[in-house]
Amino acid sequence: MFQKSWLARGVAAASLIGIFVPVSALADFVKDRQVSLGLRNFYIDRDFKQDDAPKSRIGSWTQGFDFRAISGYTEGIVQFGLDVSGQYAYRLDGGGGRGPDTIIPYDDSKDEQVRDYGRAALTGKVRYSRTELKVGEHRPMLPVAFYDDSRQLITTYHGFLLESREVDNLTLTAGRFTEISSRESSNREKMYLFNGPDIQRRSDGLNFGGATYAFNPALSASYFYGQLEDIYQQHYAGLTHNANLGNGFGLKTDLRYFDNSEDGKALYGDIDNRSYGIMTTLRKGPHAVGVAYQRMLGESAFPTLNGYAPQPYLVNWSTVAFVKPNESSWQLRYDYDFAALGVPGLRFMTRYLRGTGIDRGNNALDQNVESERNIVVNYVVQSGAFKGVGFEWRNIDVKTRYGNGGASGPDYQENRLITSYTFKF
Repeated sequence: MFQKSWLARGVAAASLIGIFVPVSALADFVKDRQVSLGLRNFYIDRDFKQDDAPKSRIGSWTQGFDFRAISGYTEGIVQFGLDVSGQYAYRLDGGGGRGPDTIIPYDDSKDEQVRDYGRAALTGKVRYSRTELKVGEHRPMLPVAFYDDSRQLITTYHGFLLESREVDNLTLTAGRFTEISSRESSNREKMYLFNGPDIQRRSDGLNFGGATYAFNPALSASYFYGQLEDIYQQHYAGLTHNANLGNGFGLKTDLRYFDNSEDGKALYGDIDNRSYGIMTTLRKGPHAVGVAYQRMLGESAFPTLNGYAPQPYLVNWSTVAFVKPNESSWQLRYDYDFAALGVPGLRFMTRYLRGTGIDRGNNALDQNVESERNIVVNYVVQSGAFKGVGFEWRNIDVKTRYGNGGASGPDYQENRLITSYTFKF
């Protein structure tokens, strides 16, 4: 189920580099390469609690592979590079009758998940001074487009990305993504609105640009603009501040604001959404306590891309996401690093999120409530033959109550067990 054209593009790109770049200039291209193979064994089980759920349980057990060959750059004023990536996952369990689980592609005709899936891609690179252009596949971490590493295969984007750091403390970013490969797909497809009513209406591309400036080591600010052509426009502004309070205490504060509206032909109709959020985290030694508040304004939900591409720049982004019209949500979080007790590599996190006031077209806003509780335990072996092997257990408990506004939402408990290791060559 791999994309067939990636090899031809790779041969062409490598040939161009060979034609235009002398052999003597290829030394750093090879010497600075980074080649790795990531292994991830992923088990997920979601148990729905309501009697009318289409499937009482969904989930899968898969083994995944993530190969990446990141080249260095050729020598010279204008430098060139080429990256290769390939992802593949194989289902280890039976999979029959389990339903779509947001990991393995689902075959409706057989009423089961497919046995395996994967994809491969290339990224060409050009660098001049402190400015870099990449064309091909991307794993961005931007307010307007973010990759998804929460399941087996990673959501990636395709297009070009330009990043410049010519001015100290200032990062300028611009680009255009025309396709997305979502976490449960082998294919590339044009982008559309995830919560839209008609997925056949697709955009020709996502155009974006932005800047991040560090005023000093403790304070930075960002602004980004994104345009999903004929669907939505998005403005983002963010501020991050780290304060040293003395006596080992540190305080991090994040302020986030989004403004979303329809664009061009408005293929999904009017979009009216604004959101603001604040999260502050107090740290001392191995402890960290965080509190967050987020508010959705307007008549629309926060727009997200197909494949449920994540938006972690929202302070309360989670499995539920808390992005429904008029929703107010808050979060309480606690982290602990067991290195303080002599167990380096072991970390614990728990958080509780609750959203209220959701507008579902009825008058019972105070009765529309959803909540989520997370427990996450991570451990990475620090020494010995299994050094670098990682283990994660993630428990998610979701409850919803939508008053008298039609069908209620899902209640479920979900467990994820992940074992990972990366070979570096």
